Amino acid sequence: MYKSGLYRFICSAVLLLMHFIAEAQESVNKIGMADAMRESGKIYVVVGVLLIIFLGFIAFLIMTDRKISKLEKEIKAK
Repeated sequence: MYKSGLYRFICSAVLLLMHFIAEAQESVNKIGMADAMRESGKIYVVVGVLLIIFLGFIAFLIMTDRKISKLEKEIKAK
C-alpha cells in the first residue's frame, strides 16, 4: 500500500529524530555549563542576545518583504 520511497524516507527520518530526542533528554542532567550560567545569571544575557538577533532577523525579513512588494507593484504598473 505505502511502498513509495518518500514514505519510507519520512518514516525513517521520524524514527531517527525520535531517537535523537530521547538521547537529548537523557543528557540534559549532564550539562554543567547551563547550570553554571544559570547560577551566575549569565544565562539571561545569552537569552537577551539571542532575542535581539532573532528580532533583528524578523525586522530584516519584514523590510525586505516590503521592498519586494513595492518593486512588484512598480513592475505591474508598467
